[in-house]
Amino acid sequence: MISKEREADILRLFHAEKWRVGTIATQLGLHHTTVQRVLAQTGLGSKEICPRPSLADPYLDFIRDTLVKYPRLCASRIYQMVRERGYRGSPDHFRRIVSRLRPRPPAEAFLRLRTLPGEQAQVDWGHFGKITIGAATRTLWAFVMVLSWSRRIFLRFYLDATMASFLRGHVDAFEAFQGVPRIVLYDNLKSAVIERIRDAIRFHPTLLELSAHYRYEPRPVAPARGNEKGRVERAIRYIRDNFFAARTFVDLADLNGQAERWTDGPAADRRCPEDTTRSVRDAFLAERERLLSLPSEPFPTDERTTGDVGKTPYLRFDLNDYSVPSTRCRRTLTVVASLDTVKILDGMTLVATHRRSWDRGQTIEDPEHVEELVRMKAHARESRGLDRLARAAPSAQRLLTLAAERGGNLGNITARLLVLLDVVPAAEVDSAINEAVLRDAPNVGAVQQILERRRSERGEPPPVAPRFSTNPRAASIVVRPHALSSYDRLHRETENEID
Repeated sequence: MISKEREADILRLFHAEKWRVGTIATQLGLHHTTVQRVLAQTGLGSKEICPRPSLADPYLDFIRDTLVKYPRLCASRIYQMVRERGYRGSPDHFRRIVSRLRPRPPAEAFLRLRTLPGEQAQVDWGHFGKITIGAATRTLWAFVMVLSWSRRIFLRFYLDATMASFLRGHVDAFEAFQGVPRIVLYDNLKSAVIERIRDAIRFHPTLLELSAHYRYEPRPVAPARGNEKGRVERAIRYIRDNFFAARTFVDLADLNGQAERWTDGPAADRRCPEDTTRSVRDAFLAERERLLSLPSEPFPTDERTTGDVGKTPYLRFDLNDYSVPSTRCRRTLTVVASLDTVKILDGMTLVATHRRSWDRGQTIEDPEHVEELVRMKAHARESRGLDRLARAAPSAQRLLTLAAERGGNLGNITARLLVLLDVVPAAEVDSAINEAVLRDAPNVGAVQQILERRRSERGEPPPVAPRFSTNPRAASIVVRPHALSSYDRLHRETENEID
């Protein structure tokens, strides 16, 4: 639309100055059709333009008849049919002709639907781009529920559009409204409608459980019906333009806090379309009395799934690893997750509780699980050390018994004896332990003193600690030395044979 002053300029330039339509359009920065429309409103008819003859003129009746019989037939197929009948024009020009002649269905008019207070609400998801949390990039979804009469908006953002979030949105919306509408309209979402063939509808069983719990009727809208769910679609557009545009937030909790303040503030203070004399806030206060009362307990909305625990005591859920007790390895456990916590159950037994991470590739551990695993590994190492000590030096059992009776640290004694086995032959350590027991000195210091005295008597240098392999199995290998007298005997026999 142009102003009255601009229309006056067009009429003055055309009638008084005798400017042409193209000149007026160029000088005033308008389209030539706008200038022609203004002139036609004053009674000046548009110039008749005689169309030029076209190669397609003899085939126009054939094209019309074909499109009447087959209105959705593509232009390329009609072009081939006309080519077989003698047409020699270009396909691009022919497509424009077919587009102009193709019959179009008449525009459908929709009645404006009116509802009673507390009768109906409309629900839909809105996509609001991506959000980065640590190393994870997640989709930001907005769950929107609108009361059809008062236009009261409930808005809550989630990091997915799963069934669990769909249920959470309903429960939180009913809590915010302090009541339940009698009918809730849905688009043909997979969370609401699993399958639909015309009027045959198969609802999602979990949605039916939710509706039975809150005693409302779920109702899907008909496909391509623009007037049945327009309230929630306009609400999502209103949210995009008046709330989300150019908004900054720290995290999801901050965004939802801002959304709650916005719906309770500016969105509630706007004019109510059903009754323009009052605001949405006042209309909602009147509608709330007509809503169904809430049940005594909210509907459970936690996400439930199963996961396998492998050799390591961790269960993977939603891109992250959560620790479990080491006794639950190689089992299939149940995960019950809310927006904030992750609970892991073995049957009906709760085995772990963690905070939920929306990052990816993170390891969330319970310190008790780690400490338990460390204790088990230490006990296993201690058992392996005792086994090695018992095999290499049988006298060590008697020494440990006497040390225990006197309150000695058995773990320290075992570790120090194992160190001696690494540098001194096992038979010699066993002999020294036996002598220490006979002297009633059940401690490692006495064993070391006996070994040092014997080494000095033999005139041997101090022992050198060998370099061991990094393979942990090498530490448990026991090498028993053999007497060298047999080698001396073989050496003497060989010398006698040579002589």
